[in-house]
Amino acid sequence: MPIKIQNKKELGSGIYTIPDIGLLLGYPLYKVRRYIKKYWDEGIGKELFHDNYSWSVKNYKKAVNFYVLIELYTFFQLQECGVHTKGVVKARKEIAKHLKTPYPFANRKILTDGQHIWYYFEKDLISADPTCQLNFGKIIESFANKIDFSDDSLAERYWPRGKDSSIVVDPHHQFGQPVIKGSNIVTDTIYSMYQSGEKIKTLSVLYDISEKEICDAIEFYKKAA
Repeated sequence: MPIKIQNKKELGSGIYTIPDIGLLLGYPLYKVRRYIKKYWDEGIGKELFHDNYSWSVKNYKKAVNFYVLIELYTFFQLQECGVHTKGVVKARKEIAKHLKTPYPFANRKILTDGQHIWYYFEKDLISADPTCQLNFGKIIESFANKIDFSDDSLAERYWPRGKDSSIVVDPHHQFGQPVIKGSNIVTDTIYSMYQSGEKIKTLSVLYDISEKEICDAIEFYKKAA
């Protein structure tokens, strides 16, 4: 029996357009757009949902939920480690069956050690550069440290600049847009006011948060730019 899951407009699932994904994950928009269409909407999406993996929002822009955001990062990182795209898609399908989850690349069991991934890749990857697995292990470890997991092992919150920064992405707050931790203050608003000439100290008083939190928000967008 096929898994019946909801991939779209569920409360607390987050809404991420292609520009959002590019900002949060640090990938060019053309790459995000191409992979959502080719590998997710036309492949995984139809298989899981008998529909697209994404949905349309205002002005016909594509959007995905929080789990797909995390999966896309894992997908891109695997490719950068030299794993062929078809191999990634094939492994993802097998891991989903093994872990009984529709979002295997957003699962704690994958993102904390990568062992399940390498188990399914080993036949195709055994002849690859031996440093490839080491490099991927470091990537996975680094990325997992940016994620909080729920009790059911799925990604719950994402810290795009690491947990030393005040910026967090939580699908239960502000539709999953970056906010200051412990609040509903959207970081984009802070940055826009800063660009308009407001001083850091003034913003700190206005929003009743620390100057470090204001600086974290500003630095987040500066680095993205």
